[in-house]
Amino acid sequence: MHHNRYINIIYPMMLNYLISTTKSGSSKKETIHDPESKLKIKVFDLVKSTFRPKKGEVQYFVTAGRERIAFQTEGYKKQKNLLILHMISWYCVYLGLMEAQIHANWP
Repeated sequence: MHHNRYINIIYPMMLNYLISTTKSGSSKKETIHDPESKLKIKVFDLVKSTFRPKKGEVQYFVTAGRERIAFQTEGYKKQKNLLILHMISWYCVYLGLMEAQIHANWP
């Protein structure tokens, strides 16, 4: 006889990060914040703005259909890359970019 066991799974995507938005000129700039680690990741829409990597910060890039987004830490203090990737994937889900691919270098 088989017993069905149901396990409640708490998906890491359900963790809450904060997004701050500022308007600079004609473009909107967003930053993802992790309240626990204090890590901040700036978001750059590469279709609408330019991106210049900063030395000492960590960068990742996302492609999803026509979307091209760069992410860069702000005040990086040796946080684990897994946290950075988690925050980026959370943001992609927030945007509805389910087919998003995260790249360590510009593809």
